[in-house]
Amino acid sequence: MSAPPTIRRRTPWSVRLSVALLVLVVAWAVAPGLFTSRDPLKGRPVDKFRPPSPAHWFGTDHLGRDVLTRVIYGTSHTIATAGLAVAVGLLIGSVIGVLAGVSGPVVDAVGMRLSDVLLALPGFLISVWIVTAYGPGPLSVGIGVGIGSIAIFARVFRAEVLRVRALDYVEAAFLSGETRWSVIRRHVIPNAVGAVVTLAVIDLSSAILLISALGYLGYSAPPPTPEWGLLVAEGRRYLATAWWLTTLPGAVILLVILALGTVSRRVLASNRI
Repeated sequence: MSAPPTIRRRTPWSVRLSVALLVLVVAWAVAPGLFTSRDPLKGRPVDKFRPPSPAHWFGTDHLGRDVLTRVIYGTSHTIATAGLAVAVGLLIGSVIGVLAGVSGPVVDAVGMRLSDVLLALPGFLISVWIVTAYGPGPLSVGIGVGIGSIAIFARVFRAEVLRVRALDYVEAAFLSGETRWSVIRRHVIPNAVGAVVTLAVIDLSSAILLISALGYLGYSAPPPTPEWGLLVAEGRRYLATAWWLTTLPGAVILLVILALGTVSRRVLASNRI
């Protein structure tokens, strides 16, 4: 008898569009010069407040700078800061989660109470505190946003570690004579990291939103740096006459966040199968 045919699940079009958008955004961050030949910091006064057109897809601002060019060059600033935030939350939260899951009730209680304290404080408020204490800038913003996400990573990693530790093959590894940390390193952590990776994608979207909000308030990169939140803030004065200065950079932020959410849900669904 022949083997039954393999059923191939088609990738939804929303996931395909999301992946394509994220690939484009990564390309903007890595090589912005491939997508525009204009200078993001210098403009032509004769071209100021030009509406969107084939010559300027996102229009121009009050100094005659091409808005799309500034969005493209601002991608690296926003993505790098968001990546720093995710790295801070992932590394510190993962260490706390692993220690809480494998080190006994005392360490577990201490780690979870620390995460409860962080969860009780809004992430945006923590970010503002850090930036106010150490001064505005991408480094302080990234660290502040990352500290706000430590508790979530810690709780998710702890839950996954406890789930994996209860599996039969992990118990068999302990009975076979392997050391405790060898089992944790070889069996527990590799099989618990899937949900954390999915959470990192979700947290990246939250980090981009928070960093853009802080940039809007003036806590991130100083002008004339083309940072996404700052671009939205610069256009608010001219919202009645030049709607594209705020609307189109804001639409890019929204689409990137939606794309990250779509991809993270797809990754999570794949891990559950």
